Formats: sequence, structure tokens, C-alpha cells
Amino acid sequence: RAENAVFSGETSGHTYYRDFFYADAGMIPFVQMLQAVSESEKSLDKMTLPLMEKYPISGEINSEVADKEAAIIRLKERYADAELSEFDGVSIEYSDWRANIRPSNTEPLLRLNVEARSKDLMEKTRDELLSIIRA
Repeated sequence: RAENAVFSGETSGHTYYRDFFYADAGMIPFVQMLQAVSESEKSLDKMTLPLMEKYPISGEINSEVADKEAAIIRLKERYADAELSEFDGVSIEYSDWRANIRPSNTEPLLRLNVEARSKDLMEKTRDELLSIIRA
């Protein structure tokens, strides 16, 4: 809303459209995806592969954690030199990777999503973050 963006989305599947009152609108991208697949000679996997290779993401990884607050504090201390945001859990951002770790409201889980400039960096970062979360 602040940017008057036409579209916004998260890797967790939440999508927002300006013309849909900025409300979460999961059915709109689903219908758009069905339309794109029906108009293409390619499978959905083949259509998305170039993007997945260019922008590797971990997907959401859930970890059962006894003390979610303590895990988040460990992450903030370890990555204190990063750009940190606490808008939704804690987001950690560097020039070549970023991650969001947020607590579940209903379960003893922390949910991790990692994006990086390369698959190797994403995997290395994912593993490092998981070791801190699960410590």
C-alpha cells in the first residue's frame, strides 16, 4: 500500500494485488498459473526452472523449537552486522542472501525461508541458519 504496488508476494504463497484491495488473494495467481500452463507447450516445471535456477529458495522449512524467542535472539546476535527487520519474526538481509525466520502462532515451530544468489550459497546459508535455530 505504501508503494502503491500493483502486486506483492511472499515465497510462503501469500499474494496481494492492488486491484483486489491489497487483500491476500491466493486464487488469482492460481488461475493465472493455470492460464499460462494451458497456453504453453511446456510443463509448469519447465516454465519455472529458469526462475528457480536464477533465484534459488529453500522453501519453508519448519523446525520444532522449545524456546522460539531464544532461537531468534541467537540469530539476531549472530547476524548483527546484517540488515535486520522484526516486522514478521526476524528477517536477515545481506547483498547476496536473505532469510526470514518467523514463529508459528499455533505450534512450537520456527519457519525458515532462505533466498540467495546461488544454489550453493542458499544451501550453505540454510544449513547454518538451521544449526542455530535447532541448537
